[in-house]
Amino acid sequence: MSTATPSRAPGLAQAGAGRRWYRSDGGAALVLLVPMLLLFACSVVYPLAETIRLSFYDARGLGVPRWIGLRNYATLAADPSFRSALIATLIWTLATTALSVGIGWGLAILCAFAPRATSPFRLMIFSAYGIAEAVSGFIWLGIYRPDEGGLLNAILGAIGLGALQHAWLGDTSTALAGIVVAYAWTQVGLPLMTCFAAVRTIPKTIFEAAHVDGARPLSLIRHILVPLSLPGLTVAVFINLLNSLRAFDMIFVLTGGGPARTTETVGYFMYRESMLQFKLGYGAAATVVLLVAVFLVSVPLLRQRTAEAT
Repeated sequence: MSTATPSRAPGLAQAGAGRRWYRSDGGAALVLLVPMLLLFACSVVYPLAETIRLSFYDARGLGVPRWIGLRNYATLAADPSFRSALIATLIWTLATTALSVGIGWGLAILCAFAPRATSPFRLMIFSAYGIAEAVSGFIWLGIYRPDEGGLLNAILGAIGLGALQHAWLGDTSTALAGIVVAYAWTQVGLPLMTCFAAVRTIPKTIFEAAHVDGARPLSLIRHILVPLSLPGLTVAVFINLLNSLRAFDMIFVLTGGGPARTTETVGYFMYRESMLQFKLGYGAAATVVLLVAVFLVSVPLLRQRTAEAT
């Protein structure tokens, strides 16, 4: 006597197959990736491709773009204002990165000797990193005011150095240094936290062994804290370098690229040519040059980080 095995309902079978497909790695990855890939394509890939395409055209305002090939790049190479912007960008990037990372690294090492007691201090320093650059710029406008109402000039007058009071952002010899200090202040919090996190991963047994051997604080800093905090330092240098290359808000608020375009970086040069002079193709070419600079800086650092991780 044969017994018939009950067959599953078609709807249940299809639902089970759908659940198996969804639970598979490939199906779940596709469901999660497709929306993000579409968003990335619309917000990053398309604008990037359009900028590169526009750099080969003579596009001015609402006029019809005209194909000119590499002429925008040739004009950039011969433009003294662009060369000045390149130099300013190099000085700006190196100075802000070195100052912010150096101060943050030093503070992280000092905070390692009293982690709990320095928690409020670290929070205050890091809070500056969360403030919008435009807001920070207006804060520093009050500090750099050219009259005695400016905080810096008021302090100089109070300590008997009134002869040093002047328009810090209006002087070509001090404007770039002034905005470097202001921007570095906003960036100190990140290297402080990354280097402090690297220090906190050091096993306590290393410090205990150093104390048993009679190591002094300077020896601890030189032989333990400095070399073992380098992973956090590398991350901070990478992020702050990229932040400095793309900085715009602080320069826009404090100096607007002046005086005499001495604080004009490539990013601000692109804004001036595209938005103020309406030379969209020329500004796009400057943007492509900046993108290439970011790429040349980021790829070696990413390779180094990947090699260290493996």
